[in-house]
Amino acid sequence: MQIGVVFPQTEMGGDVGAVRAYGQRVEELGFRHLIAYDHVVGADPAVHKGWQGPYDVRSTFHEPMVLFGFLAAITSLELVTSIIILPQRQTALVAKQAAEIDLLTSGRFRLGVGLGWNAVEYEALGQDFGTRGRRVEEQVELLRRLWTEESITFEGHFDRVTGAGLAPLPVQQPIPLWFGGQSPRAYRRAGRLAEGWFPQMGPGPELDEAKAMVEQAASEAGRDPSALGMEGRLAWTRDADELAATAREWEESGATHLAINTMNAGLRSPDDHLAALATAAEALGLSKK
Repeated sequence: MQIGVVFPQTEMGGDVGAVRAYGQRVEELGFRHLIAYDHVVGADPAVHKGWQGPYDVRSTFHEPMVLFGFLAAITSLELVTSIIILPQRQTALVAKQAAEIDLLTSGRFRLGVGLGWNAVEYEALGQDFGTRGRRVEEQVELLRRLWTEESITFEGHFDRVTGAGLAPLPVQQPIPLWFGGQSPRAYRRAGRLAEGWFPQMGPGPELDEAKAMVEQAASEAGRDPSALGMEGRLAWTRDADELAATAREWEESGATHLAINTMNAGLRSPDDHLAALATAAEALGLSKK
């Protein structure tokens, strides 16, 4: 099981030096990959009365594709979006950005995608919130063709490409697509279409039920369920024994990857996040540089 970290988007602020120090120290501690969440704009609760979303206009988010271009130059970590809200973005542009990151990282990139929940953000980006499920399935087909063919012609309901292609193509052809989501429909979509998925719950009966839906959908689509990756998420705690025990539970549940999340743990600075990750690395027996 490969162990990485969740970049603490909402608690890093805008200090570029902190981003650099974080990426380099994470690699030194022995973590293998870095996950970043995605939000382009946040809703203003003063305008959107009764706003209940987990993020708002004050929540800081570095743009993952740009962030990864920076991190690719200073680390050899695998970089992972978890997740890019794909249907609110232009498909060909996402394909181009992903291909560039894949090149810059020498193939150490996974593109995690999902539908999102923020209608305010969809409006700001000029996309239809109501058709996002249908659009994402079409986008997956188009992305894979753009990553593997020199020139394509594609006529879909949402996108049209006529005799065009990307240059250069990515190292990975195609780049691995992983799906987020937390509904039966999302689990079935992941099984049919994805190389891996991100559960939104911990080990236990609920995860077992979701995993069974993913694997059944994969089998019905003629795919090998055992070839699908699964990335768990472990909330950091000061209890080293608890960290190690939960990591073992994820591995026993079939996780191929695990990310340590230090957000919402009362940590006050980037240095505090790195100190917490140093504790986690020791508890999990990671090899430091």
